[in-house]
Order: sequence, then structure tokens, then C-alpha cells
Amino acid sequence: MNEFELITRLTRSLPTNKTVVVGPGDDCAVLDVGLPDRLLLFKTDAVVEGIHFESPTPPEKIGHKALARCLSDIAAMAGTPTAALVTIALPRSFDPNFVESIYDGVNALARRHDVAIVGGETTTNPERILISIALLGWVPRGKAVLRSGAEPGDAIFVTGELGGSAAGKHLEFEPRLVEARWLAEHFSIHAMLDISDGLAGDLRHILKASRVGAELFTSAIPIRREARRTAKAKTSAKPPLLAALTDGEDFELLFTVASRDAVQLLDAWKKEFPKLSLTCIGKIAAAEGINLRDKEGVRPLTAHGYTHFA
Repeated sequence: MNEFELITRLTRSLPTNKTVVVGPGDDCAVLDVGLPDRLLLFKTDAVVEGIHFESPTPPEKIGHKALARCLSDIAAMAGTPTAALVTIALPRSFDPNFVESIYDGVNALARRHDVAIVGGETTTNPERILISIALLGWVPRGKAVLRSGAEPGDAIFVTGELGGSAAGKHLEFEPRLVEARWLAEHFSIHAMLDISDGLAGDLRHILKASRVGAELFTSAIPIRREARRTAKAKTSAKPPLLAALTDGEDFELLFTVASRDAVQLLDAWKKEFPKLSLTCIGKIAAAEGINLRDKEGVRPLTAHGYTHFA
């Protein structure tokens, strides 16, 4: 059983109440707590030593990643983060200076995005460090971007480049909060998420929620230099395109927009964010599944992104 099969099983009969606008199945929960102009976003995420970082990792980078993962999910909903709780589980032989430096990494990123760290929990965990962040945010009413709005004919866009994140990006990425809010303010974004488990896996989340399919243009997929370098240096490494499709932990925005808006969006993006690339990588199709189009024709995409327990 993989991660997503387990999630499906666990969320079949969860209790709910009248505050829930969006429950399990999107990047954040969306709650209506009675504010006239906004909805509440609620997110939790965890990083585990040996899974999301290795023991030699500088502690400040561990803290940065722990919070940045949650911030990236707030970005995926075009929201603004506000306050976080930090839970940290430590081996009995922990180094307090190391732990304090983890918090330095959390705090530095929080200050950049005006996020208050308002408490949390400390506990013991045998052998390895675990950090869990619970994050609150908000989004204006009518502006939350979900996974479920993609429509046939939509253009599919991705920010930045994909693949090779293990070379360092997964510890240093900047959540696309500003960019996501700008998109939602200036264009009708139909569906959006952040790429955490790989393009091949995360695009399927949009397609499943929206009940559509997709065609990707292989020549358009932006591949990070590190993925190409790794492929050249190691014969056992993934080919660059496969790395871009499946590596995960890119934390770039993946979204769809009506094709009629695509050119205007690209032009406006270049003016607003000249240092960050934006690429149209395909289109939404009516038939389910993902196809790859290249100079040899069209073939189904069988690769998936990263999943826990697989």
C-alpha cells in the first residue's frame, strides 16, 4: 500500500462540521470561521531525518525546509501565512545547540514572510529527529485556488525548473508565495498545486480532482542543470527528462489557465518576475490519463512521482 492509497483509506469517514469548506484532498484545508472577507487555511507537514534530510545537513537548512514545505502549500492555494506551531521530536542524546540552530532556520524564514511562531511541542523520538509544522493562513473569499478547477483546453504552466533537487534545492527553496498571490490577483487560475512529489505524480492530483487528462510536451519541460549533470556523471542516474518528471521536492507552482490567457500571462510574468522562468508545458485534455508528445509522436506517461511506503 502506498501513501496515497493509505490516505484514501484513512479519509473515507472523517468527521466534519459546518466550518469546513475544503477538507482532505487539497494542499490545505479551507475553513469558514465567519470572517466577512477571508477564509482560513490550515496545513501541517513533517520532515524526518533519513527521509527528508540526512544527519550531516546544516541545522539551519533543516529548519528552513520544515517551514518552507508548509509555506509552499499555502502558496499553492494563493494564500498568505500567518502563524505556526512547531513540534520537534528528538533522540535522548540530542545536542541543544544543534536544535537551537534548527529553530534559527525556522525563525529566519518565518520573519521573511511575517509568520509568527506561536508555540509547539517537544518530545522524544528514538534514533532520529522529526519536525512537524502546523500552519495557519488566510485567503480572500473567492480567491482560493483548488486542484479541482482544470478544464479541457487549459494551458499547463510550471514555474522554475524541475529535477535534481537532491543536489541542494530541496533544502534551500523559496516558497512561491508572492508569485502565487500575483497570479490569483491578475488572472483566473483554474487549478494549482506545488510540486513536492514530482511532476508526474502531482499533475495526477489535479487531473483526478478535476476529472480530466493532460498532454505534456517533452521538449518544453524545464530541466534543472543539476539533473543533466547527474545524468552525465553517473551511469545509474535517471535520464534528465525522467528526473524532471519524478524526482520531487522541486516546490515549484504547477497550474492551469485558459489557453486564451496564456500569451498575456507569459508577457506579464516576464515583466513582474524577470528572474524566475515560467513555462507552458502542455494542455489539459478531456480524456483521462497523461500523454507525452515528442518528435516521435504521442505515448502514455507510465512513470509516477515519489510516494512514501512504496
